Amino acid sequence: MTLSSPLPATHDAQAGHDVHGGRVEVDPDRWPDVARVPHASAVRTAVARLIVGRALSRLPLRVGTDGRTTVPASRNGDAGAVPTLTLHDPEAFHRRIAADGLIGFGESYMAGEWDADDLVGVLTVLARHVDDLVPAPLHRFRGAWVRRRPRADLNTPDGSRENIRRHYDLSNELFALFLDPGLSYSSAVFDPLPDTPDVLSDAAFTAAQYRKIDRLLDLAETGPGTELLEIGTGWGELAIRAAARGARVRTVTLSEEQLALARDRAARAGVADRVTVELLDYRAVRGRYDAVVSVEMIEAVGAEFWPDYFTALRRLLAPGGRVALQAITMPHERMLATARTHTWISKYVFPGGLIPSPEAIARESAAAGLRITHDTGFGDHYAETLHQWRARFRHEEAAVAALGFDRVFRRMWEFYLAWSEAGFRARYLDVRQLRLTADDAGTASSFPADRYGEAQ
Repeated sequence: MTLSSPLPATHDAQAGHDVHGGRVEVDPDRWPDVARVPHASAVRTAVARLIVGRALSRLPLRVGTDGRTTVPASRNGDAGAVPTLTLHDPEAFHRRIAADGLIGFGESYMAGEWDADDLVGVLTVLARHVDDLVPAPLHRFRGAWVRRRPRADLNTPDGSRENIRRHYDLSNELFALFLDPGLSYSSAVFDPLPDTPDVLSDAAFTAAQYRKIDRLLDLAETGPGTELLEIGTGWGELAIRAAARGARVRTVTLSEEQLALARDRAARAGVADRVTVELLDYRAVRGRYDAVVSVEMIEAVGAEFWPDYFTALRRLLAPGGRVALQAITMPHERMLATARTHTWISKYVFPGGLIPSPEAIARESAAAGLRITHDTGFGDHYAETLHQWRARFRHEEAAVAALGFDRVFRRMWEFYLAWSEAGFRARYLDVRQLRLTADDAGTASSFPADRYGEAQ
C-alpha cells in the first residue's frame, strides 16, 4: 500500500472524531489488508486467543466485548483506575493476531474491531509488558508470527526517496493541522513540562519547539558566519532559525512537498539569501561544513546504511567541526528484535526505518571516526509532544476528513501517535540530543552488513 497523496474524498456519515461503534467501512482497493480478515487455521486462532487472553488477564486492563466487560484482579488496589479495551469483533481480532501478530493488532484497530476508552493508557500498559506478553517457552516459535522486512523497503538511494514520499509527501496541509505553526515534526523541549492534559496555545507549543532547535544550534556552536549543513529539512524551521543567527545554511531533503514549502517559508522569513534547500540524498552531499545538524533523521536511514550515514557526517565536517543530532532510541535488545521484524509501523507509517539503540549510535559513530562529547535524554518531553499532536489531530479530524483522508486513515494515524506516545510513557523509547566531533583515531566501519539482522 502506498500513501503518497491526499486520498480521494469519502462520504463518511461522521466527519468528526471516531466514537466507539464497531467495524468501519473499508475500501478494499485502498486498504486491502485491512478490508479482509486474513486466513488463519482454527488451531492457530485458538492458540492466539489463549495466549492473548492469558497475557491480557495478567495486566492492569479491563478487557471485554460490546456490552460486557471483565475486570481483572487489580494490580494497584483500584480497579477503576485501569483503562478498558473493548472488542467489537473478537473472532476477527484473534484471527488477525494469529496470522500477523502485532501487525494484525494494529490492522484490527484500523478496521474498528476494537477500541479503548483511553487508547494511550491501553498501549502504555502493553508497551511496559511487551517482553512478557508471550510466555518464554514460546519465544522460539516467534518466527511463525512475525515477518521479515520487505527488501523493497531498503533505504537505497531510490528506495529512500520512495519511503520518504510515502510519509512526508502525504500532504503539507495534513501536517499543518496538528503540528505547531513552525511545522516542527520532532520532540519539543518544555520548560516546565505541562502538568495538565490541556492543549497548549500555538505560542506555547512553538516556544517549546524553538527551545529544542536552539539547544541543537547551541551544541553546533551556530553563529554569524557558520557554514551549516542540515540533513533532513523538515519544513525549514531549523534552517530559518540558524540563518537568523547569521549562519549560511544548506539543507537537504528527499521530500518534494517539504522542499517547496521550506523554500517558500525561507523566502517569507527574509532569509532566502542565506538558506539553500535542495532535493538531495545525504550520501550525495559534497563539501565541508563547520556544523552538521540532523534532527530525527537517523531513524529513517535503516540499519544497513548507518555506516554510510555516520561516514557522511564525518566526511562533511571541516576541521574543528561539530555534529548535533537528535535521535529517538530504544534498548539494544529490543532494537535487535525489531530489526528482524516487519512491524505495523514499518508497514504503514515509516517504511524502511529502524530506531537505533544508544549502543548502536556509539558503535557506528566511533567506527566512522566520530566521538560523542554530549548526550542528553528527554523522553518525557516527547511523550508530551505526541500528546499535543494527537489532541490537535483529534480536534481537527473534520478538517482531516475534508482533505480526503478516510476513516481508516484517521484511525491509523491516531493509533500511530498513541502507540508512539505510549512508547515514551513506558520508557520503551527515549529521545536524545548528541554532539559529536571528529576523532582522528577513528577507523572506517568494518561491521558485517547483517549485524543487526536486516532483511535478506
